[in-house]
Amino acid sequence: MARPRVIVADTDESYVIPLQKKFAELFADKIDLEIITDKDYFNQLFSLSQHADILLVSDTLYNSGLKKHDIRHLMILSEHYEPGQTDELDICRLFKYTSVREIFNEITGRCKDTLYAEQDAGKETKIILITSASGGVGKTSVAFGLCRCLERNYKKTLYVNADRLQSFQWMLENGEPIRDASVYAGLSGNLGNVYRIVRHVIRKEGFSYLPPFKAALMSLGIPYRVFALLAEAARKEQEYDYIVIDADSVFDEEKAALMQLADKILIVTKQTEYAVKATNELIQNVNRNNSDKYIFLCNDFKKEEENALLLPTAAHRFTVSEYIEHLPAYEMKGSGLPVQTPGLQKAAFLIM
Repeated sequence: MARPRVIVADTDESYVIPLQKKFAELFADKIDLEIITDKDYFNQLFSLSQHADILLVSDTLYNSGLKKHDIRHLMILSEHYEPGQTDELDICRLFKYTSVREIFNEITGRCKDTLYAEQDAGKETKIILITSASGGVGKTSVAFGLCRCLERNYKKTLYVNADRLQSFQWMLENGEPIRDASVYAGLSGNLGNVYRIVRHVIRKEGFSYLPPFKAALMSLGIPYRVFALLAEAARKEQEYDYIVIDADSVFDEEKAALMQLADKILIVTKQTEYAVKATNELIQNVNRNNSDKYIFLCNDFKKEEENALLLPTAAHRFTVSEYIEHLPAYEMKGSGLPVQTPGLQKAAFLIM
């Protein structure tokens, strides 16, 4: 397999050196890296037809003729870039004087299909189940936040709400239910590849999601096992890095099947005595032979209030991995979902 050709072109040598070091540090012999600081040489090189997997070029060297070359990822380092300006859709523009780390993260994120091709070839889509032992703990808010954090880390994510009676649509900009009759016919009939049945109705608001159904599963004649079948089929298609299944607090054979299918299980609780006791009861009935599979999150955490997770009289069957601070409801709708909350970010890293 040929190594990706990466060209960094900028006449400012002092600026280029840190980028060169970063590429060498992380990719060493995995890429063919070319550094160009001479304008005449750059113009001469691109006077002939060129192929490059990544061209990172300063705006002083850029010209529209570069688009005629076989360049997979064309990025311009701009000295005067202002957020919101209109760019050509096939070109990425980066503000030159942000930190090297941020620029490099942006490059590697946008070009991961090129830079990490060998590593990603053997990776499988991961199924993440998010559930709770009781309602009202903010499970869906946590699920939305994690999906957005995963996408911000360039992980393509599909969210599926697996509540028997769905109410997550209030958190979406477009909460309209699925109207396509063929979807309901396919899901209530002889279930084949469930993902292909619903694929064309999937939407995106920061992350991809399956829109809500127009009524409860029971009313539509759709079996609950449809969610496990959907996750399995989507995983085989390998179109996403993560499939996040947001399941209600019902504990039955169907939930146990989802737990068996998942690569990671995030159980959301709160610091209240009721939520902690309910979580203990759930854990008592779960097979945890693979304890690394489970991650416990305390949502809606308020330092000033009593924390039943810390009471000396409590006999816990679980340990909280991360606390997520209280998130006001108005912040949770659609693209306004906060992703800077440390607890959410750390929880996402626990998955990755």
